[in-house]
Amino acid sequence: MIKNIIFDFGDVFLTLDKSATDKHLKLNGINELDLELIEINKLYEKGLISSELFITSYLSRYLSLSKEAFVEAWNSILIEFPKERLSFLKTLKASGKFRLFLLSNTNELHIDWVKRNISHYNQFKSCFDQFYLSHEIHHRKPNPDIFEFVLGENDLVPEQTLFIDDTLEHVTTAESLGIHTWHLKAGLEEVSELFSLKSNLF
Repeated sequence: MIKNIIFDFGDVFLTLDKSATDKHLKLNGINELDLELIEINKLYEKGLISSELFITSYLSRYLSLSKEAFVEAWNSILIEFPKERLSFLKTLKASGKFRLFLLSNTNELHIDWVKRNISHYNQFKSCFDQFYLSHEIHHRKPNPDIFEFVLGENDLVPEQTLFIDDTLEHVTTAESLGIHTWHLKAGLEEVSELFSLKSNLF
């Protein structure tokens, strides 16, 4: 029986355009990131470097790129947070049947944008028993240690836990630890369809 549900944020609740940042960077003459920048992105998601150092890492490589243009490009992935998804979450919280957790790979610039532009962010956050952002806990998916951290800190039994994420790599790691999963297909499935699409788990 499922007693705990761990949700991803992007493309589960917050609609993303995952190609937008690359498109914006190409408009600024950046066609492909080198391996060092890819590693810097990962460090930033884990909160191991500051936003200032992160931005500087790009500006020092691409001298034609302004800070404003880069931040706009970086945040262009973030689109909207439909209120019907929040309504589903509130109903789930009110039922009292599950412990609810958020587990998101994100970063300071993205969360700052969300706080400025999503009016119901605080309502959303208050629905969770624990709210884990990768840059605050210094772990990131799909590494097993982030799941082990959440399980251990909250005494969760994997077989009683469901993890919902739109990224197959993240889901695969969770499954390897004995956690039930739903690989939600963004654009084709809605988180509010949980109990109809995954009725076998409840």
